[in-house]
Amino acid sequence: MGKEVYVLRWTMDDEHHIEKPIVLEAKEALVQATKISSPSLETIRSNLQDLEQIAEQVGIGQASASSGLLSGDWECIYAPDDLTRSSPFFWAFRQAFPENSDQIFSITDAIPAPIKEVGPAIQTIDMDAKTLVSKVKVATLNGLATSIMTTRCTIEGTQGLEGIRLKVETTKPEESTVLKKLGPLGDFLDQNAKPFPSGEVLEKAVEGSSRVVMITTFCDEGLRVSRNQDRYDEIFVWKRISFGEGMEF
Repeated sequence: MGKEVYVLRWTMDDEHHIEKPIVLEAKEALVQATKISSPSLETIRSNLQDLEQIAEQVGIGQASASSGLLSGDWECIYAPDDLTRSSPFFWAFRQAFPENSDQIFSITDAIPAPIKEVGPAIQTIDMDAKTLVSKVKVATLNGLATSIMTTRCTIEGTQGLEGIRLKVETTKPEESTVLKKLGPLGDFLDQNAKPFPSGEVLEKAVEGSSRVVMITTFCDEGLRVSRNQDRYDEIFVWKRISFGEGMEF
């Protein structure tokens, strides 16, 4: 009842006195929930539901596809599974290989730390250039071999108020420490190796599988909550690292 009373007061009082504390409190509760060791998806959903209900009533974080706030650099602070799943490549991979993807993912997920460690996961979105770049750091062999798995996507357009349509184009391991040990030759190979045409390969497996829709149910100056339209119950929480070029707040 407390939240409902405050929201009703917001419609009558100065929004700057009532709106921000309510939303900030709900955002902080969600962020704190992500910091718990292995938080359950149910815990994240509960906190997110509180945030989305309040945000909708006060008109904050809505219509993400057209608000202009999607652009920028974001770090994933919560994923329901391995952080690699935040990449649109894995969303598309599921579409291309629905019967085998879970089994393949479970094998790599079962590799314990420090043999395999994942993170951080960073996304750079540019709504003007129509691009989304996903970078996920993967370390193996106790950190002896690391690389940044980089997937580049084209933003083909928006879908409704909250969706953007993505087409996976290429995937490439970048900044490999194995290549760096080769000195200048390794740098040359890293910079000049052609990206793997993952989108094209996925299309050969199943037509249309390289295209996915990212639904963002909350996005403001500091926090974003996005989902794969085909697995809507799964939640990815992102914190902003920076705004896109030319954006001022």
